[in-house]
Order: sequence, then C-alpha cells, then structure tokens
Amino acid sequence: MNDSIRYDRPIKIAEGIYWVGFYDRITNFHCNPYLIIEEDKAVLIDGGSRPDFAVVMMKILQTGIDPKQISALVYQHPDPDLCGSMSNMIDICDNPDLRILSDATNNIFITYYIEREKHNLLEPIDKYGYSYTFCGRTLQFFKTPYCHSAGSFTTYDSKTKTLFSSDLFGSFSKEWDLFVKLDDECIECTDFDHCVKRRPYCPLPDIVDFHRKIMPSEKALKYAMDMISHIDIDIIAPQHGSVFANRRDINVLTKKLSLLTQVGIDALIK
Repeated sequence: MNDSIRYDRPIKIAEGIYWVGFYDRITNFHCNPYLIIEEDKAVLIDGGSRPDFAVVMMKILQTGIDPKQISALVYQHPDPDLCGSMSNMIDICDNPDLRILSDATNNIFITYYIEREKHNLLEPIDKYGYSYTFCGRTLQFFKTPYCHSAGSFTTYDSKTKTLFSSDLFGSFSKEWDLFVKLDDECIECTDFDHCVKRRPYCPLPDIVDFHRKIMPSEKALKYAMDMISHIDIDIIAPQHGSVFANRRDINVLTKKLSLLTQVGIDALIK
C-alpha cells in the first residue's frame, strides 16, 4: 500500500473528480464510488453498499459538498455493492430535483432498493440521449451489455477524459493501491503466473482472474473492449480494483482483455 496516500480522506483523481470509497484492510476487495464536482453541483457514480454509506458520505462532506448539491446518482449496474446505500443517499440528499440514472434494464431491479413513492426519481439514460450535463460538464454513457449485467454501461467525463468503467478493468486485488502503473516488463507478459522478474506481486493475474470469473463470456468482454478502444481515455476509474492513469497501460489492458479466453461460460463449454 502507498503510505503517502491518506485513504481516510477523499482522494482527487482528476479535475473535479474524487474517490470517496472505503479502504477495506480485511478483504482488499474495494468498491470505488466517485464524486464529480462542477461549480455548485455534483454527481455521484456507483454510490456504494449500505455498510459503506457512513464512510462514503463522510468523504463527500470532506470535499466541501453539501449532499443537497448532488443532482444525480448514476448506477452502472444493479448490484448491491454499489446500489445498497441508494435509499440512504436519496434521503440525505433531500433534493427535489435529484435524479437516479441507469439503464432501463437495470431500473427494473433498482426499484427494489427504494420505496415505491420514490420510483419517479429513476430515469433511463436513453431519456437524456445517453448523456447528462450539469453546470456545463457533460457525462456520456456507453452501453456494455452483459459486462457483467444485461444493462451495464460505462460513464465518460469528456472534460478530464476519465472513463468510469464499472466492473470492467476491475480486480480481485491481493494487494491494493488506488493508483496502479504497469512495469515495462508487464507489457509483453503472457505468463501471468510466473513473473520473469520474480516480483512479489503483479496486478495482472488478479485483473485476469476477476474478468474470467465475473464476465459472462468472451464475446461480451470483447464487445465492450472494442467499444472502449474507440474512446479518447486518459484515466480508467473502475468500480473495483485500482485506477489507471497511464494511456499506455490503458491500451495494453484493453487489448489483453479483448483477447482474453476462458471467460465465464466459455471456460466450461468448449
């Protein structure tokens, strides 16, 4: 772990973007909510689980944002590790203009996280033409179906060229830092189980293992990587694992994942 980073505080990853997650010293399986601030408004991406709510909200407050300034909650798939605190978030935001944005397929399941009288807050991203603008800052939504849910999508901040990639580029991290940079030798590596430099830890096996277990098929993963390869990205901010802020690393990971085999059902059916 990078001892120079204070994980008990919000951490800036780009202009107006903060990691507001919980550093889990026990499991090392991290869920990463992100807060995007523009002028006097904010948008929260994948707000986190119910047990993490107090920590996430504390860090939001530490950025100087009042919860009432949050105009939208974006949920990129309907799992409880990012949606579990939704009801708490709605209550504490106490904003009559608050919107919950997700894919229509996700919204079928997201309704079960909140009271029926609040279902009117849910809006499908296609209603906005797959983009959302606040205070002049535009977020674009790119669908990545079946990676890993039918309604999964990613969110792109054009101002900083940051892609909030949901489960894509995530990891079961045996060791964790918020920021990871691949070593030069990792670029051409194909044997993730035997490091030629005999380093004590490499992030690639954990990333590969995560995608093989979480993504449903090689076709779904390749479709998502092909789509992402056409986006101008400087930073990948996944919902699990670590942030990548190096274009070379992003391109290498995108290529490796697009060619990954034994993904999901394809590991069982030949």
